[in-house]
Amino acid sequence: MQNVLRILVSKRFIILSVVGVALFLAISQFQISLWYILLAGIVLGGVFGKVFCRWVCPMGLIMELIMSMSPDGKFRQMYQYHKVGCPIAWISGLLNRYSLIKIKLNAESCKNCRICDKKCYIVTMEPAKFSLYKPKGIRPGDSYTCSKCLECVAACPNGSLKYKM
Repeated sequence: MQNVLRILVSKRFIILSVVGVALFLAISQFQISLWYILLAGIVLGGVFGKVFCRWVCPMGLIMELIMSMSPDGKFRQMYQYHKVGCPIAWISGLLNRYSLIKIKLNAESCKNCRICDKKCYIVTMEPAKFSLYKPKGIRPGDSYTCSKCLECVAACPNGSLKYKM
């Protein structure tokens, strides 16, 4: 299962591109109601957490393209600000803490290598507040801002981080 997750995460941008463009076309060409999209985002949020932004959203695709133009991370915080007007981001962000599937740490197998924290875009923005492996740090996966890119889970060399119920 860990290998499948690593493959999916490594192809996440391609998945986002295909699904995001398809969703944009469905909305623009076939006049799919935004209420259906909102409902789908809420259901996804309840089950998986805030996955819509990084795996499905057409605007998320545009923001990732903008962020990729700045390899030093200069535009990284912009990713958070575009969500201010998005009701799906609000609702699924609130559901992150209560979603059925979460990012879980097995503290016994964790070697404290910090690779997960280096991969997490939330930890890199606020390192003093968030951590995936430190006992006193706030877990990014439970926070409002985590968009479940799952780079942390895929990068863990020990498999100490899992995305599961």
